[in-house]
Amino acid sequence: MKYAFVGLGHRAQMYVDALLGEWRDAGTIVALCDTNRTRMAYYAERIGREVPCFAAEEFDKVLELADAVIVTTVDATHARYVCAALDAGRDVIVEKPLTIDADGCAAIAAAAERSTGKLIVTFNYRYSPRNSAVRRLLQEGAIGEVTSVHFEWTLDTIHGADYFRRWHRDRASSGGLLVHKSTHHFDLVNWWLQSAPELVFAQTDLRFYGAENAARRGLTDRPERAHGAPGLGTDPFLLDIAKDERLKRLYLDAEHEDGYLRDQDVFGEGITIDDNMSVMVRYANRAVMTYSLHAHAPWEGYRVAFNGTAGRLELDVVEREWTSPHAAIDPSASSKEHAAGSWERLTLRRHWSEPEEVPIESGAGGHGGGDKLLLDDVFRGPGDDPLARQAGYRDGIRSVLTGHAANVSARTGQPVHLADDGTRVR
Repeated sequence: MKYAFVGLGHRAQMYVDALLGEWRDAGTIVALCDTNRTRMAYYAERIGREVPCFAAEEFDKVLELADAVIVTTVDATHARYVCAALDAGRDVIVEKPLTIDADGCAAIAAAAERSTGKLIVTFNYRYSPRNSAVRRLLQEGAIGEVTSVHFEWTLDTIHGADYFRRWHRDRASSGGLLVHKSTHHFDLVNWWLQSAPELVFAQTDLRFYGAENAARRGLTDRPERAHGAPGLGTDPFLLDIAKDERLKRLYLDAEHEDGYLRDQDVFGEGITIDDNMSVMVRYANRAVMTYSLHAHAPWEGYRVAFNGTAGRLELDVVEREWTSPHAAIDPSASSKEHAAGSWERLTLRRHWSEPEEVPIESGAGGHGGGDKLLLDDVFRGPGDDPLARQAGYRDGIRSVLTGHAANVSARTGQPVHLADDGTRVR
């Protein structure tokens, strides 16, 4: 296979490195496309040979060279590139979220239906061993029929804050965290329940980040950005991207081309997304979910509980137990992989029985070995997977529309109905 990349920011690296390493037998990188030539040059150097580089407006030339396109651009542009590639008969691998709104979902659905190309949405959380274990237990009927789900996700002041200093802070670019981040979580629930959302109601607010909240807490005279700011190195909310060679090359060194600032102040003006979100979803199988996401917690992880007609299943995950100010300042120290104090526990509570702790078998690599499984599916095919982890465009649409419907509900104060197996706003 001949692969082309469109969007050469941080998210592209996992796929580039895969095709240069363990999955190099799956295909060759034949073209790079981005709005910024400095970023393309970084990846061309990483690839280690001459690769044709194209500006965004030259995407048609990219399609002439490729069998498949990997889309890792700003979320709001996904639909444009996905549809163009599908209409050219190319396979498409697209980072989550598939797109950011109902119009984008409709356009992609139409393109996928008329195309000979295949579309894969890379939901890596499905492949995490703990999440796969949940699917297996529910699929086996361990707690009977699921009647309700409670799902709480907390982003800490390292990871959560980062969404408020980069382009994700603009709702028009990312759809807000209920689309960009929660698409993972909504997809997990759709997949765990093997059902589709039908009704969504939400309440959201911006309570911690942003200039108004900062002023209320006495945080005034904030810098526009971290680089060159007086507090750099001591203020845990100012990210020093010059300390990380990759971020420096991809963003700081690339600013002269497009003016994009990767290290904006999280307490600055212009933030249009929320940091506290509560959602209720009703599914086609009559299960109901209560969901919450907040982006300024002192720890990072999630808790999900399933109530069923034969018992209860609980998954507790602590990815980072506390937020070190040093890690918040230094991007090279902020990884959650094997963070001190991290743990996970899966508990099965059957009616009339003592609780059982279910072992979770993790592998090597990111997300407990899940990233390797995902890349195998992407580049070599899923094979016979009883858990059906590879996600197609309809899965992507269901997760996006749950977040989109939640955004609409929060804005209007009204519930939003979904139709056609969760793939259309009614």
